Amino acid sequence: MSHPLRHTVNCSLLFTELPLLERPEAARRAGFSAVEFWWPFVEAVPPDRQVDAFVTAIADAGVQLTGLNFVAGDMPGGDRGLVSWPKRSSEFRDNVDVTVGIGERLGCQGFNALYGNRDDASSEREQDDLAVENLALAAGVAGRIGATVLVEPVSGADRYPLRTAADALGVIDRVQAAYDVPNLGLLADLYHLAVNGDDVDQVIADHTDRVAHVQIADAPGRNEPGTGTLPLDRQLSALAANGYTGWVGLEYKPSTSTDESFGWLPFDRR
Repeated sequence: MSHPLRHTVNCSLLFTELPLLERPEAARRAGFSAVEFWWPFVEAVPPDRQVDAFVTAIADAGVQLTGLNFVAGDMPGGDRGLVSWPKRSSEFRDNVDVTVGIGERLGCQGFNALYGNRDDASSEREQDDLAVENLALAAGVAGRIGATVLVEPVSGADRYPLRTAADALGVIDRVQAAYDVPNLGLLADLYHLAVNGDDVDQVIADHTDRVAHVQIADAPGRNEPGTGTLPLDRQLSALAANGYTGWVGLEYKPSTSTDESFGWLPFDRR
């Protein structure tokens, strides 16, 4: 790997052989200094003791929390966010303060707001208008701690409307045209973009300045780098050359054990 970027371990897909609260320490033992998570609780507003236990696990491991998803519904069941889902919008709004509160305690600077699938009960326009409101609300709260709300194109979910970088940037543009919130950025998951047929090299060439977080997995398969055909090292080098200085989230499914799946990355590069 020739790029200078730092890696952070997505502990919602990696170290799943361990209980959730043991994963930050496992990441540190594997040589990493940072972790990220999808929403790690069942409810949008979990009990304080659960929040405290999560914060403590990360603090005690001595790793940096680089990213946290807002509540996104039942991800294994196919949900992909609540931002544009009228029936569950209030859950998202209740969750914003909790998520940003965790981020404030741990110095987290990026919060991923998954947009949500299309919903037969509402028009696309109704959903998109709601998403603009909810993203502006989230950005306002995140802005109080100097953090950024991330908008992510996703693959593998047929009813998720943001598939390309242009789709996500269009949403961000709408929010910023309607509300004075500068702190929204593209979450460029190079795996999702590639699988959806986006021109990843062109996205990097044109929009690195709008990329607030990067995630990677190889394709096909969504396993660790080197198991597929994506030119991840070259693309990460291009991002760095274009001025991206943020984290690279390892958001892949290990093809073997989690520890073995880090074989592509020398220990001193973690």
